[in-house]
Amino acid sequence: MTYRAPVSETLFFMEHCTSLNDIAGKGAQADLSLDLVQSVLEEAGKFASERIAPLNRVGDQIGPKLKDGVVITPAGWKETYRDWTAAGWSSLGGPVEYGGQGLPMVVSTAVGEFWNAAAMSFGICPLLTVAAADALEAHGSKELKDIYLAKMTSGEWTGTMQLTEPHAGSDLSNLRTKAVKQPDGTYKISGTKIFITYGEHDLTDNIVHFVLARMNDAPAGTKGLSLFLVPKFLVNKDGTLGPRNDVYCASIEHKLGLHGSPTCVMVHGDEGGSTGWLIGEENKGLACMFTIMNNARLGVGVQGVAIAERATQQALQFSHDRKQGKAPGAKDLSPIGEHPDVKRMLMTMRALTNASRAICLRTASALDRANNTSDPAAKQAAYEEASLLTPVAKSFSTDVGSEVASLGVQVHGGMGFIEETGAAQHMRDARILAIYEGTNGIQAIDLVGRKIGQSGGETFKRVLAEYRNTASEVAKSNDPAFGKTAQRLNEALDALERATKYMLEAMNRDQAEALAGATPYQKLFGLASGGAYLAQAALAERMEGKPAARVAIARFFAENLCTQAEGLELTVTEGAASVSYTDSIMVA
Repeated sequence: MTYRAPVSETLFFMEHCTSLNDIAGKGAQADLSLDLVQSVLEEAGKFASERIAPLNRVGDQIGPKLKDGVVITPAGWKETYRDWTAAGWSSLGGPVEYGGQGLPMVVSTAVGEFWNAAAMSFGICPLLTVAAADALEAHGSKELKDIYLAKMTSGEWTGTMQLTEPHAGSDLSNLRTKAVKQPDGTYKISGTKIFITYGEHDLTDNIVHFVLARMNDAPAGTKGLSLFLVPKFLVNKDGTLGPRNDVYCASIEHKLGLHGSPTCVMVHGDEGGSTGWLIGEENKGLACMFTIMNNARLGVGVQGVAIAERATQQALQFSHDRKQGKAPGAKDLSPIGEHPDVKRMLMTMRALTNASRAICLRTASALDRANNTSDPAAKQAAYEEASLLTPVAKSFSTDVGSEVASLGVQVHGGMGFIEETGAAQHMRDARILAIYEGTNGIQAIDLVGRKIGQSGGETFKRVLAEYRNTASEVAKSNDPAFGKTAQRLNEALDALERATKYMLEAMNRDQAEALAGATPYQKLFGLASGGAYLAQAALAERMEGKPAARVAIARFFAENLCTQAEGLELTVTEGAASVSYTDSIMVA
């Protein structure tokens, strides 16, 4: 199954429903135009479909191999990565002063979807490198930035984030990796990290690890963690590579999916300790690491969009080619896409994919607004909007990735359960997305515990007001093609508003009660946001007098998916007691 990047759909939403028009041609984006963005998306889509997509199958079937401490990537991986960096794709959103192109995040987010849809095992490597480079730019010393940032921006060197340890999982307060300060100001790092994506590979000459560790006299818990830059090879003063550092890949994990991506167990200190440099301040490493994690969380949300798009394209093609049974009113065998239940599945796939893409692009758009204004109040408001949307973008989109990939298998029927069709790979690859970079349950805790209460709830109120204005505009259009879109969207927004009021009160009254409903609340937020953004795109389409494809998708989402909102509200507001009631039966 070939992959075609959804350039026109993505560009339409960027043009009409993000801040792209507001920042293009101004300030740091003085050279940016919609024509340039279109050209970037078209060329990225071409590279994704022609060069990266063919890697997807070989990555899944063969995968990387560990030999004598070196990870060898599958055939074609190294050459494609070389050409990808040579074309400048790694530097797209990077800082100009270190060789980057400085394009808005909404643009790099869009093309990030293309890389990951083509082959997610390939796309995750640059995703983490960009996130790590952002942390170095934000928190690193000038000396470290001058040594490493240009090469990470260009993709000549890649980056990793190393948090998880075998005994700790998501509980960072229990990390045991040690850092001992040396007379020359460096640190010796010793410990074992697991689940390290691209911790070792042969794509680049050097790999720059960002490692959370604890100094001997550090406070207990997360307050005692520091962040260190630990290169695979030490770097000489002239920029050439020096001796091998004491950090090695001990093994590659055997995974359900993402077989093309090496997920490594990394050992620091077999020969006395790897040499590292402090990023930021001592014992303030978690704040620095969150710069990586927050960017990566949006990136992982985009991966959810990507795998959903890939699964949807494949299911649509199969539904046109496969004939079986007679659709209502048909005299002969029909393509399965003409059967009402298959139509429902395909529309669900398309609507969920477009909604999750919209949420991710709007999150990136909020960050662009923050980064392109000098008004402190506007900057703070935009950052808070991005902060509010980030856990939703990560969780809703990755849940969508799994759901859509599963529906893709269902559309294929028995053939979907056979590996040769490729539908099963999408489902296997998608499953990790709800787990890494903070499980979706952790995102839900973050959303209800920190984000909806920002500025006394004013950030949420502003976002909700925008959604309500969209529903009002749909109603005022009096366009019968919208059906009951406005009514169903308003019902979902009402449910979200009531559930948010309940959550804010419950967090002050009984955290266990609130957290029991955090995940369904997060889904409710995603449905309301997705419905509103799809309706915005549909209104823009209607204003341009174009065929009503986006209107049809917005209507389907509202009438078939937003209807879950009131049920989710009940789960949020009335389900906590039954969660607690199960304590007596939860016995291993």
